[in-house]
Amino acid sequence: MIIAIDGPAASGKGTLARRLAAHYRFHHLDTGVIYRAVARALLEAGADLNDEDRAAAAAEDLDPAAFDDPALKSQRVGDAASVVSALPRVRAALLQFQRRFAAQPPGAVLDGRDIGTVICPEADVKIFVVADAEVRARRRTLEALERGEAANEAEVLADILRRDARDSDRATAPLKRAEDAHLLDNSHLDIEGGVRAAIAIVEAVRAGRSGV
Repeated sequence: MIIAIDGPAASGKGTLARRLAAHYRFHHLDTGVIYRAVARALLEAGADLNDEDRAAAAAEDLDPAAFDDPALKSQRVGDAASVVSALPRVRAALLQFQRRFAAQPPGAVLDGRDIGTVICPEADVKIFVVADAEVRARRRTLEALERGEAANEAEVLADILRRDARDSDRATAPLKRAEDAHLLDNSHLDIEGGVRAAIAIVEAVRAGRSGV
């Protein structure tokens, strides 16, 4: 079984994906991390983030062992990842990596922005997670503060709105809800409530009684 979870930045999709994977004992891939890894490679090399040749080369030379590096979660790397993820050759280089991961038995949960539309359009379950921008900004600010980083909620909100526009308007694999994806509004749910809602969607699909 493949579970595709998409949504904008800080909507809570990553937490839901990890919890679903643990619940069903499936593999989990935060696809945003692979774009962050590409972005970090360019930043460390002092390269232009829009240099598609350098970015594609970095994508083809990724080391999955580095995906757990906490440095990939920084605001700077996240902003850079939003830029490199719009490059067609970067997305093409990472497409097969993601599809191979999704095909692993007994199942996989992938979260990102184009899983249900591009990476795994035939996923068994698709969930599109949303949350109000103000709620997402508050979450992202708290996450940064917990890591010991300085963060201004108003600036984080402005950045989130810019990222939303960039992710939704890009020509290659824009952020959008797949027609058969189930909408999960995570604005006012705590973690456990969101997990229960996501499991309910998966179980409804498995039982053959779901409706989009």
